[in-house]
Amino acid sequence: MPYAVDSATGTDATVQQIVLSSSETHYFDQLIPAIEDAGTSNKGLQLLQSLAHFSTEREAEIEAICSTNHQDFVSSLAQLLRVRGERMTLTAEILGLSQSVKTSTETLAQEKKALVESRAVRQNINEANQALRDCLEVLRLANQVHDLLGKRSHYSALRALDELQNVHLLKITQYKIADVIRKSVPVTKKLIADAVMADLNTWLFRIRETSQFLGEVAFYHTEQRRARHKDRTDKVASLGNSKLNSAVEAVADEDEEFDILDNEDVQVDFTPLFECMHIHDALGQTENFKVDYAATRRQQKELLVPPAITLIDPEGSSLSELLEGIAGFSIIEKATINKAPGLRSPAIVDELWDSMSQTAINLVSNALFEVTNAELLLKIKGIIALFIQTMSSYGYAVRSLDGFLLTLFDKYAELLKRRFSDDFQEIVSTDDYMPMPIHKADEYDKVVNVSWYTPEKPREELRFPCVLPFSQMYPLCCIDIRNFLNQFYFFSDDHFQHLKVIDDTLRSALDELLCEKVCQSLVDRLCTQYLGQIVQILINLEHFEIACQELEQLLVAARSNASAGGTIVLKATEEFRSSKKTAEKRIFELVNSKIDDLIGTAEYDWMASAPDTEPSNYMQTLTRYLSNIMNTVLLGLPTEIKELIYFDALSHAATMILLLPLSPEVKCINANGVAALAQDVQYLTEFVDTLDNPILKENLDELLQTVSLMQAENSDDFYDVATRNKKYGRVDVMNGPILLEKCGSPHRLFKIPEFEKLLTLARLTHSVQSPAKNDKLAALSSRFGMKS
Repeated sequence: MPYAVDSATGTDATVQQIVLSSSETHYFDQLIPAIEDAGTSNKGLQLLQSLAHFSTEREAEIEAICSTNHQDFVSSLAQLLRVRGERMTLTAEILGLSQSVKTSTETLAQEKKALVESRAVRQNINEANQALRDCLEVLRLANQVHDLLGKRSHYSALRALDELQNVHLLKITQYKIADVIRKSVPVTKKLIADAVMADLNTWLFRIRETSQFLGEVAFYHTEQRRARHKDRTDKVASLGNSKLNSAVEAVADEDEEFDILDNEDVQVDFTPLFECMHIHDALGQTENFKVDYAATRRQQKELLVPPAITLIDPEGSSLSELLEGIAGFSIIEKATINKAPGLRSPAIVDELWDSMSQTAINLVSNALFEVTNAELLLKIKGIIALFIQTMSSYGYAVRSLDGFLLTLFDKYAELLKRRFSDDFQEIVSTDDYMPMPIHKADEYDKVVNVSWYTPEKPREELRFPCVLPFSQMYPLCCIDIRNFLNQFYFFSDDHFQHLKVIDDTLRSALDELLCEKVCQSLVDRLCTQYLGQIVQILINLEHFEIACQELEQLLVAARSNASAGGTIVLKATEEFRSSKKTAEKRIFELVNSKIDDLIGTAEYDWMASAPDTEPSNYMQTLTRYLSNIMNTVLLGLPTEIKELIYFDALSHAATMILLLPLSPEVKCINANGVAALAQDVQYLTEFVDTLDNPILKENLDELLQTVSLMQAENSDDFYDVATRNKKYGRVDVMNGPILLEKCGSPHRLFKIPEFEKLLTLARLTHSVQSPAKNDKLAALSSRFGMKS
């Protein structure tokens, strides 16, 4: 099998190459691949056979060599054994020497090692000693930090900790204690931060507790400034226009130094705040500290403001405590801005102030419904005004609070109107409407001083007791009016920026009270049938009109510079003037009604058989009535009004008397009936003559001419226009013929053609007779100085 022979030959060649390798490494480098190839190609048996064959061949060669040179081999072997023995001896000696050297070397090495180790130990001891000293210093500083914390020396503790971390700790970085302490540094810093924050919170708590007292001291200082400013303005007139907190007042008061944060009553130390700021700055936590501080102050602000207050406390303690607390809180905030500019921004502080001031406004607004007393509200205004002036001096905006004072003023004005309205109504309703009696001189002086009244006689000529023309209600109302004015202007004391509002509101309120509560109440009482009361009301209205005119001048003098110039006109002045006319008309109505009743009792016998010798009873009663009321009930009225009443009464009486013969029930009148009427008219004329006023007698002209016409023997004169205008010009052209017909002159009306034209003209002009009479009354009023 050629293939098998070739394979064996190849294996033998491979074994030859392996055996002839130059080195052991090369031997294994060739053997291992040959074994792997034989294993993979299933030639392992052939490789083993080749190796066994090669070994057999080598052994055969060795045996051949040995058999050929056996003697030499034996000699060589004996020599080799001898050399081997010597070698063994030499080796033993060498080994002995080597052992001896080794022993010496080991001894020397041990001694050297001991020396080296001794030096190392000494170095280690020195290093350990230094390390121990460094560690002890670190521990000392660490303990010192905690000791300083215990003594509340927070800044010193922080400096010690910084020195420990940046200097001493670097020397022992190779020791575990350095890691332990390094890891404890943030904790220690937090302890310092917590400790300083705890001190700051304590300080903030004390500040919160002190805020109210601080505000109270600030209020007291403002009151002292008010007093000093008032003293200066009283002494120096040119300072009168300067206000508190103005530049003029600040310059004038600069000598009075006062530190609100450091005085005998209050001392506020900002050291804890500064220390806390510095430590947080050193820790790199400034922003976090600002946020925490702002949150804490915001919480304190919320705790400072109660959910509700009461304003009905007579001492005003609830409101005072609220405003004093807000003032103290805000003063601390403003001081913080000045002492630590980077901590609190003005915008944040102003926001807190706006929030607190608006909350205070809301609390007061919600509690205003409790206040029903003007004096209490004035005290509340005073507290708020003091608060405004105090906070304005520290640079806070007080516009919203100034605006809120307007709300308080509206409430104050309403309470004043309500109170004085009740007072006026009570005065008007309880008045006796009689002239006011005065028993003593001092009583007279008091009434004259409080009333707008100019006596007709000097005080020296008066004899007491005496009687004043007005009733008791007039001086009482004058007192209330003066109090009302004073109470209104009390609101402008101390601080109020809206003086024009006071002027306008006062004028409006005064008009309302005088018109609705005084004037209208008096007008409502004119419905009475008692003439004396109506006369007294008229007199009172006259004096109230004068008082209103005086009030207009007083309001002009009292108004502020902010109000517009010019005169002030009260609606009440015209209202009282108009009501006087109403009262006069009411007097006319009652007098005329009485005249109607008296004339209604007239009992003329128009067809009497004999003339009467005495005036009629009704005529005597009528003249007596007119005389009596003028001398009694109407005595207190001004002369012009009394004459006006006389004029109207006589005119009305003449008209009513003239209607007696014109009555449809009277069919005929004889000479005796006309004589009786003429006698009564003459009696009335004589009574008017006693009044010494020719104008009054003109009211009887129509009556006298009519009676004269009825007595005329020639009635044709009436129908002659020229004659009629001379003798009977005041006789009504419609009534004349009727009376002539009743007196016995029938058909005459139809016999004179000229009179038909006159009658037609009379019918056209009859409607203007009454207006002519009214015009005459108006002319009389003008002559007497009366206003229409």
